[in-house]
Amino acid sequence: MQPPRNPDCIFCKIVAGQVPSQTLYDDADVVAFLDVGPLSKGHSLVVPKGHWVTLDEVPQPVSAAIGGLLPALSRAVVQSVGATSWNVLQNNGLAAHQVVDHVHFHIIPKFKDTGLGIHWPTGRLDTNAAVALRQKITAAMGQTVQRF
Repeated sequence: MQPPRNPDCIFCKIVAGQVPSQTLYDDADVVAFLDVGPLSKGHSLVVPKGHWVTLDEVPQPVSAAIGGLLPALSRAVVQSVGATSWNVLQNNGLAAHQVVDHVHFHIIPKFKDTGLGIHWPTGRLDTNAAVALRQKITAAMGQTVQRF
């Protein structure tokens, strides 16, 4: 079965060969290429060939293919550019800073002055609230996990 496509999507156009890219990897489910607007040298994108907007829409075999590629491609990218640190980033929805409405993972090498800058304002997780939230999430997944 052919994966869904969106003729107006830039990533679907890359997958279809209508827009050139510096392709790093290509198989039946996934394509990876250099980002044309990199945050640092080697900034790469891993994109499923089907048009799914958010990660929760991606079929399990395709998400497994993405997950299988990320470690090897990350290793190759950081080795090739001489980085020792990197971010793997994936955004879902406008509020999470997703700009292209097609699932994609960024591999962003981090150097002293380039790469992804993150301000991460942490909070506190109350134990009672954590238990209730864990139960709600695991129920939504159709399972119950009792570890702690």
